[in-house]
Amino acid sequence: MESAKNRLWLCDWLKDWTEEDFLHLAPSDEFYVWVVRRPNYQNDRIWAKSVDDIEEDERYREMVKNQPCIEIFEIFTAKRLHWVVKDKGESWTGQYFRDIILTERVFPFLKNEENVIDPDEVIFINDKAPCMRAY
Repeated sequence: MESAKNRLWLCDWLKDWTEEDFLHLAPSDEFYVWVVRRPNYQNDRIWAKSVDDIEEDERYREMVKNQPCIEIFEIFTAKRLHWVVKDKGESWTGQYFRDIILTERVFPFLKNEENVIDPDEVIFINDKAPCMRAY
């Protein structure tokens, strides 16, 4: 229910925007690259009507303890894509997100006119991931 309310709020917020307004958005997200395919039950549920519809090799569900993973935060503007690879051994905590991801990498990127149309007008949007809510 919270997700639906958030989507409605976003639609209401954007309803009177112009094309130029949208050029100032800087949406972001994070994703993970796993050495061994990690189960993604949400996507499996969305794209398959039943387990039988999923290819055998796509049903692979091996659990590997402490498997290697590259964690990446990305943000894009009308001009450029920027990504930050999380330092090895760090966790996505609120402090790490504030001190490293935002303060050292994202804010300087958004203040640079080579990356955004107008640094004073840029609107940073996150997806409310747990590390971002901690901010």
